[in-house]
Amino acid sequence: MSIQLRKSNFIELGKFLNQFRRDGIEQHKDVINNADFFEDFKEQIERAIHHNGWFTPENILFALEGWSESLKSTNLDKWIKPYNFDAVDPKTVGIIMAGNIPLVGFHDFISVLISGHKVLVKQSSNDMILLPILANYLISLDSKYKDKIEFTENRMNNFEAVIATGSNNTSRYFEYYFANKKSIIRKNRNSVAILTGKETTEELIALGHDIFKYFGLGCRSVSKLYVPENYDFDAFYKAIAPWASLMNHAKYANNYDYNKAVYLMSEFKMLDNGFLVLKEDQSFGSPIATVFYEKYSDLEALKATIQENKENLQCVVANDFMETEIPFGKTQYPQLWDYADNIDTLEFLENI
Repeated sequence: MSIQLRKSNFIELGKFLNQFRRDGIEQHKDVINNADFFEDFKEQIERAIHHNGWFTPENILFALEGWSESLKSTNLDKWIKPYNFDAVDPKTVGIIMAGNIPLVGFHDFISVLISGHKVLVKQSSNDMILLPILANYLISLDSKYKDKIEFTENRMNNFEAVIATGSNNTSRYFEYYFANKKSIIRKNRNSVAILTGKETTEELIALGHDIFKYFGLGCRSVSKLYVPENYDFDAFYKAIAPWASLMNHAKYANNYDYNKAVYLMSEFKMLDNGFLVLKEDQSFGSPIATVFYEKYSDLEALKATIQENKENLQCVVANDFMETEIPFGKTQYPQLWDYADNIDTLEFLENI
């Protein structure tokens, strides 16, 4: 199976996913094998919603929209252009997936397949509904994928390399257990935003998307703000007001109530608007319904701090602060070449 054929299969998969959108789920006539998969995938979306309370219809369909856009010819061409997979010696690559947001392990899955390797998938129990049917859709396009894709719920065996995603604690276990394998081991990462007080209303509204999409559960979700001394949060709170509807979601509301109560009992200084607590804290990873903030007085010193902590950060949202910054509102729109932990997955797979 040539890389061009694999690319064409992913384009067809993208067309299939493009039928499932937030503005409506609509069956398209030009999608291959649609009669066998369209209704089934609708059912699997409903199953995923009931299986994991954090997987709302909005968030699942948002994720599917993103993947349908990514799996277009121009994006796939740009993604694979720097690499040579024509003569790859196929290996079996194990993937241990996280389950914090819908299809969070999908990028690793398609990376292994586009590079010509075999994939052995161990899914998170939190996100185990959607990926198998997408794998079956690929098999319907080309039966050779039957020998390229395997799922397991047990201990993984017979693989030459591994990509494992987990917490800082589980990463130590992964590093020990996979010490003799070529590996990418991912740890906790968080995202931050740099505010100067000169942000437009539009930028602050966009920042709300960076904070609240997927309830803040993703590594690309902004969990901390850096603000200048004497920063006035009034404009920020006004801009994020539309996200108050998150309190209609029981799991989010429970986390908000719990974390607020803990902070009040501990007499921590905090700001609160009824659905988001702002707490001054030097840590990067804030609990659900909480965003940490830290004050700065010198932008150059802040740049040094960001550089020192780059291993802990996935995204830095800012406006004209640093070369690798991400614009406000864009953290949840990664490109195929925006790699988790900034580790080039395709380069790893090219050289195993």
